[in-house]
Amino acid sequence: QVQLVESGGGLVQAGRSLKLGCAVSGSIFRIHDIGWYRQAPGKQRELVASVLYGGTTQYADSVKGRFTVSRDDVKNTVSLQMNDLKPEDTAVYYCFADIGRYVDSDYRRLDYWGQGTQVTVSS
Repeated sequence: QVQLVESGGGLVQAGRSLKLGCAVSGSIFRIHDIGWYRQAPGKQRELVASVLYGGTTQYADSVKGRFTVSRDDVKNTVSLQMNDLKPEDTAVYYCFADIGRYVDSDYRRLDYWGQGTQVTVSS
């Protein structure tokens, strides 16, 4: 059983910073891709930032230069440092992970999701 548990989130004023964390537990072989999506009310879920095994990162244009995603492959964690937050960053943030694991000698990759954490930025 694989679980993603998020931490962080909350209410913050515009221009301030916040850090989200996500820990992966369970029987896994490799985390291929890990990062964060977000979903604002009335909008589709969108990719915020992710980091591949090996370190390649990608960011939504709207957060480039303000957010930094990083992963720790020893602790199986990912974090999202969010600086200079804006009201339009308000959303529920979801941690996701593309995880490879052996099931009965078969290697399988599946996407897993955290429960979501609310980030609210006031103007």
